[in-house]
Amino acid sequence: MQIYEVGGAVRDALLGLPAGDRDWVVVGATPQQMLDAGFQPVGKDFPVFLHPRTHEEYALARTERKSGRGYHGFVFHTAPDVTLEEDLARRDLTINAIARGHDGTLVDPHGGRRDLAARVLRHVSPAFAEDPVRLLRLARFAARFADFSVAPETMDLLRQLVDQGEVDALVPERVWQELARGLMADKPSRMLAVLRECGALKRLLPEVDRLWGVPQRPEFHPEVDTGVHLGMVLDEAARTQQPLAVRWALLCHDLGKGTTPADLLPRHHGHEQRSAKLAQVLAERLRVPGDCRDLADVVAREHGHLHASGTLGAAALLRLFERCDAIRRPERFALVLQAGACDARGRLGHEDDVYGPADRLPPLLAAARAVDTATVAAAAQARGAKGPDIGRAVHAARADAIAAALAA
Repeated sequence: MQIYEVGGAVRDALLGLPAGDRDWVVVGATPQQMLDAGFQPVGKDFPVFLHPRTHEEYALARTERKSGRGYHGFVFHTAPDVTLEEDLARRDLTINAIARGHDGTLVDPHGGRRDLAARVLRHVSPAFAEDPVRLLRLARFAARFADFSVAPETMDLLRQLVDQGEVDALVPERVWQELARGLMADKPSRMLAVLRECGALKRLLPEVDRLWGVPQRPEFHPEVDTGVHLGMVLDEAARTQQPLAVRWALLCHDLGKGTTPADLLPRHHGHEQRSAKLAQVLAERLRVPGDCRDLADVVAREHGHLHASGTLGAAALLRLFERCDAIRRPERFALVLQAGACDARGRLGHEDDVYGPADRLPPLLAAARAVDTATVAAAAQARGAKGPDIGRAVHAARADAIAAALAA
């Protein structure tokens, strides 16, 4: 039995990056031998075991053969005579196909160290094109390692995956999983660029793909192209380390601009409501978690009003807070403001702008939330108010509180 460390931990160590989860491959062992050594079985398709103390994953060396469409369409073979080199040959990228022995010796049959030095993402073998998940993984790696290029022959394989319809076999949960990880990388725009270049973005996220080539008014958007703006916005979210919900909301915030009639361009009247509807459609298709879905809806509907909030009076500001459910959920409104700031700075020449609403709105919201609604309701009832009239009294008190805060 020989044990080797493989995959991302080896790659990141060679890049001088902090190591994450470690994975191991075991050569020359049977499942029974692993059980006898105290390992706990967890694999379904092929034997994977958890170490009895560290709980790290140890997989028996295996080969795989394509048997159907999609990433489930594989038959795996494990046996004591499967070699380390055979196991490494089935991996996706050369930089992920490096193994390290217990003595530190590296086994690198596919030139992974060479590609690390050259900053290239390259497939190990033509079998790369058999698994559509690898397309998403490569795009995610491009977002994480932004200075890596995609080898031309690998891009050709990505296009082959798209042309053969393999990406259409991806289940929504897996698309969301890889997309979310790419959004959380250092340069999410690179993920979208790779997906666009191979044609996968149009198949997986057509609502997003159609934004490229759509013009915006240059006095507001010097970068003009809506797709370029989207990439800048997402990279600003990454630079400021925004959570996933904010990044997803920003991915969706301008979807409606892709449906603006050509005779109206470069204006986009009503794009906010169209964006919100498209964001809901996309979220349902990918089965996006509720917190991401809800924030995307608010940001899509209200980002324009946020940007213009400096011109609003107390009554209009209260209506904005109410539409955002900010009085009940101030913590989510804080995320809405963060998304707004990324949107405002994701424009050519505006990267260092101060986003006024982020400073101006929180104290006004705090004033509205500080209103003692029980006292206001009791006073209204004492005057004979009932039902909706009590609600209107509370609304008026909050508007007065905002007005007072504005005056102060």
